[in-house]
Amino acid sequence: MKHFSQETDPTAKTNWRLIKHLIPYLLESRYRVLLALVCLILAKGAIIFIPFLLKQLVDSLDGVQTEQLVPGLLIGLVLAYGAARFANVFFGELRDTIFGRVTERAMRRIGLQVFRHVHALDLDYHLNRRTGGLARDIERGTSGVSFLMRFFVFNIAPTLFEISVVVGILLFNYGPGFALITVVAVILYGIFSLYATQWRTQFVREMNDADSASNTRAVDSLLNFETVKYFTNEEFEARRYDRELQRWEMARRKNRLSLFGLNGGQALIIAVSQTAMVGLAAWQVHQGLLSLGDFILINQFMIQLFLPLGFLGFVFREIKGSMANIEKLFELMAVNPKVVDSPEAKDLLIDRGSIRFRDVNFGYDSQRQVLEGVNLDIGPREKVAVVGASGSGKSTLVKLLFRFYDPDKGSIEIDGQDVRKLTQASLRRAIGIVPQDTVLFNDSIVENVRYGNPQASDDEVSEAIRLAHLDTFIAALPQGGETLVGERGLKLSGGEKQRVSIARTILKRPPIMVFDEATSSLDSHSERAIVGALQEISEGHTSLVIAHRLSTVVDADRIIVLDKGCVKESGSHEELLLAKGAYAELWQAQQKRENQNNSSV
Repeated sequence: MKHFSQETDPTAKTNWRLIKHLIPYLLESRYRVLLALVCLILAKGAIIFIPFLLKQLVDSLDGVQTEQLVPGLLIGLVLAYGAARFANVFFGELRDTIFGRVTERAMRRIGLQVFRHVHALDLDYHLNRRTGGLARDIERGTSGVSFLMRFFVFNIAPTLFEISVVVGILLFNYGPGFALITVVAVILYGIFSLYATQWRTQFVREMNDADSASNTRAVDSLLNFETVKYFTNEEFEARRYDRELQRWEMARRKNRLSLFGLNGGQALIIAVSQTAMVGLAAWQVHQGLLSLGDFILINQFMIQLFLPLGFLGFVFREIKGSMANIEKLFELMAVNPKVVDSPEAKDLLIDRGSIRFRDVNFGYDSQRQVLEGVNLDIGPREKVAVVGASGSGKSTLVKLLFRFYDPDKGSIEIDGQDVRKLTQASLRRAIGIVPQDTVLFNDSIVENVRYGNPQASDDEVSEAIRLAHLDTFIAALPQGGETLVGERGLKLSGGEKQRVSIARTILKRPPIMVFDEATSSLDSHSERAIVGALQEISEGHTSLVIAHRLSTVVDADRIIVLDKGCVKESGSHEELLLAKGAYAELWQAQQKRENQNNSSV
């Protein structure tokens, strides 16, 4: 699978084919786009009409006594000039207002599409992602889409159209000299802008990469705030963050200096062209070939032409920058997950709730084989525990059951249905989990419990809280269930977070329950309380318990001992002790440690 990389090649060429991804969003709002284009045409028509009005006004006033003018004509010209100015601004603003809905809708749809896509990617992708940088890439990408849609439609094509009209007017009314200056200036401006902007796009990419990296560093450090404090590494984190900021500063400096060179070159071309136009017009007025009104008309056209041309240079620069921004966004959208629903995938139909692992082999990569030939049967409403040393593959079984990964060999079945032939959504709806590390959302306790079933009523949430023995704790809090748990639930203890996790799972009411070392990080008192709650909620359910502490699974119907990815032993607690094998050794070792801990207290 192609992973979404944090770094890009700064010298890579702009991929203009990305624009085709925006066409569907324009077609979706085609009537708004057409209406906005009508407003654009009216605004451009008004701005082209203004120089002719100025010419008439100046020629009417030039060399004539003001009192000899027809007042109505003068007033009419002045009012027409004012109306044209207003129409240009009004229709321009109306165009932006109408088209704003199109860009806002596109940003919303693309943002939602990216959000859903990221959630659809497999666990392997998320284990390798850099959250801060990813968030910045998505933010810049959606903003770049808005800019690209707006200016590509309403600035490039209209400006080129306006240039063509002005060149035509100058050519047919005033001869080839003015038209030639205009055409040469536009061509030189375009060629220079194209190559200079392509050159400086590398600095935009460098700046974006540095910005994403610094944001990643900041987010990572803040998420691990407690760890930073434990090891008094505030200054160390500040230095690491400053190194990323230094990269960003240098990239910004290169970007700014390259922009100075680009703006300076464009300004020189425009200044030389304007000087040539004014000089030619002044000479022809002096020779009597043009009137003063013609001089004003040419000068006004020149201003109206080179202002949008200068803005066109800005737009082209920004479009190139936007393209650099959205490259990452569409690169992300091009990442395909390893685990996908097959075209014939069906919903899981739970009848009895049996689980079967058949000759399952799995490795996270070719160098790291985790499971080898695992066969495991869990009957309906049976409680089966899997124990073993760290790294034996216990938690990997859970990941495969949830289909975060697919086995390299073998199959996993629920009620005889291969999980690879089922929809992932229906599979995961049928399984509830109390994980080893419960991570909560930065919301209230009640809303974190409700996450198990967002459609649940308040009474159902309260019942889940009661069954998880969380009600007494909540009642003692000043704000009760509305107490905020903090980022990742840091305001709660390990036992309190586990109870929230249990309540969440109760509210889901799944037929299959998984407990992945749910008590490994708890003290003895909390462990006893949590184990009691787990035993209550697992009754009547098919249960898979991943355990490190053997004392928590002595009541299991069957205990499976994993060793280096293979099933070593299987049986009840008493049977395995009598067998005096690997389980008995683990039990004796843990009992010895517990006795030593108790005697030292």
